[in-house]
Amino acid sequence: MILIVDDTPENIFSLRTLLELHSFPTDTASSGEEALKKVLKRSYALIILDVQMPALDGFEVAEILSGNSSTKDIPIIFLSAINIEKKYITKGYLSGGIDYVTKPIDPDILLLRVKTFYRLYEQNRILTEMQDNLKKEIEYRKLAQQEAQAASRRKDEFMSIASHELKTPLSSMKAYVQLLDRSLDKGDKIKSYVDRTLIQINKLNTLITDLLDISRIENGKLKFNETIFNFDLLIRDAAEMVGQTYPDYRIHITGRKGIQVRGDEARLEQVLLNYLTNAIKYSPDIKDVHIRTLLENNMLIVAVRDSGIGISKEDQGELFRKFYRVDGSSHRFQGLGIGLYICSEIIMRHKGSCWLQSEPGKGSTFFFSIPALMQSQLQ
Repeated sequence: MILIVDDTPENIFSLRTLLELHSFPTDTASSGEEALKKVLKRSYALIILDVQMPALDGFEVAEILSGNSSTKDIPIIFLSAINIEKKYITKGYLSGGIDYVTKPIDPDILLLRVKTFYRLYEQNRILTEMQDNLKKEIEYRKLAQQEAQAASRRKDEFMSIASHELKTPLSSMKAYVQLLDRSLDKGDKIKSYVDRTLIQINKLNTLITDLLDISRIENGKLKFNETIFNFDLLIRDAAEMVGQTYPDYRIHITGRKGIQVRGDEARLEQVLLNYLTNAIKYSPDIKDVHIRTLLENNMLIVAVRDSGIGISKEDQGELFRKFYRVDGSSHRFQGLGIGLYICSEIIMRHKGSCWLQSEPGKGSTFFFSIPALMQSQLQ
């Protein structure tokens, strides 16, 4: 809306008629005081302000408006039939006006100026709204992020506390079941049930350990104790451990021997055990699992291959993401989808990488690589 300020009713009528004929909404004020009251109550796109008025003249009104934060950006066009000298025009611009038009008015020229300033005002208004909305959106996202971070911290704290609380009674349970298992004869019928119980306890123990590791990873507290060791021994121990738990499966070991590495032996064994147990879990019909080691570009590459159900191309890129599970297998096979994520974090901390090759129905090969120690590094 455009505010016309003039103490002469005839001038107001002519200007109002001209502007409304060109679809500009208008409002009027017959004095500087009335104009100030109206401007404080509503917003205007433009003010056409007469200079020569009793009490408050146009210059004084403009100076008051330009000194107010809520009205300083309203464009003002001065109109004057008397004060047309250079000093008055200069004063008009200095007091806050953006244009100075002398009477008699050329209607076409005035309309062009009004259209220009009106359009600029609308553009500025839209930009201001966009900026305000953007600020609100930024504040909302900051708040949402802070809430999400707080929720994540609470979740991590809960996981850590719950896992610790579960670990203690589970360790006692496992010890008692192991004692019971040792006290039974091999031919005792109860022994098979005890063995199955131990398998389930080990699964639960692995799950709790994974939850603790997730909490440590999220809080940057996953500890590593690096030593130099022969990777052959780690593979042998892991294969024996899996063989005892799954006696029906055959673990085949091939490839480069005698490779020395620097790393956390227990954590790297955790990665290999995860690969092996996944290979067994997802290949229930074929009982052969293959471990192969290679040395390429000073990197030890470990590959674990199965002949199981395989993984689609769409899922392969997501498998090492936290809590990701393949849709089709989530109903058939237990798990939370955190084991491979932990493996990738452990290998990344060893300056290596994880990847896989797979084809549905033909099995999968999971790889990880870590730096191998050369002979010069061992001396």
